[in-house]
Amino acid sequence: MLKTGFLLDKELIFEKVKELLVSEFKVKPESVSLEKRLEEDLEIDSLDAVDLMVSLKEHIGEKIDPSLFREARTVQNVVDLLQPLWKATDPCQKTGG
Repeated sequence: MLKTGFLLDKELIFEKVKELLVSEFKVKPESVSLEKRLEEDLEIDSLDAVDLMVSLKEHIGEKIDPSLFREARTVQNVVDLLQPLWKATDPCQKTGG
């Protein structure tokens, strides 16, 4: 059961990251997958990564430590970095519902 929730969280985070990449960085939806490299495949440079962090902060409601993103090379890395923050700000997780 816990594993299912964990996978669901990651799926939701991926969908939000994908939505932002498409809407704000004009990446084609079909180009976004977990294994895609941010810079090489999606043309997201370091300045774009900062903008992505700012956009994600608005959805998470928490400041994202920029040092975390220095290590992110793929969409999967971004999802993995966001997962603990997402859980911490999910009202369902806090209220148990």
